[in-house]
Amino acid sequence: MLHDWVVMPTCLPLVRRRCHTCASGRFRANGKFRVNAHHKLIDVWLLVLCTGCGDTAKLTVLERANVRSVRPGLLDRLHANDPALAAELLQDPVLRRRNRVALDWDGAWRLQTGGPDHLDREKADVSVRFAAPVPVRPVRLIAEGFGLSRAGVGRLIAEGNLVSAVRLESRLSGDFTFTLKR
Repeated sequence: MLHDWVVMPTCLPLVRRRCHTCASGRFRANGKFRVNAHHKLIDVWLLVLCTGCGDTAKLTVLERANVRSVRPGLLDRLHANDPALAAELLQDPVLRRRNRVALDWDGAWRLQTGGPDHLDREKADVSVRFAAPVPVRPVRLIAEGFGLSRAGVGRLIAEGNLVSAVRLESRLSGDFTFTLKR
């Protein structure tokens, strides 16, 4: 029987960037935008707050874009400070590369296993789905889902009792399946 697990984000991830005021390395996105119009041109920034000193930094979303080129629905969401839009933009690799930032997902996700009925079976086929592209090691997910240590999961892999088509030791942010034999 195939069991479905889901990796769900619980909040916005922290933004890794150096603070110019206190030299902290983490910022918290609160979903606020700053929109600035210059006649027919528009600038948009996502505001992030330093976790150390509370100083505000701006992540560039749009720079000197023509107002008519921005979809009206997007412009409305920017003016309304839509937190779902902030989450979408933080996951955009182009925005992260342009602003030279990375995301810190520690404590910003949880694993839904659908109940403990898979724990006592001889063989478990599990499909893991990511609701958001959260980079996490499959070994950590398997250890959390089955209540094992990561070293115990490593032993199962070495013994051949845990198999998957993907490398279980590296970080993944896409769906995968695995089989555990006890």
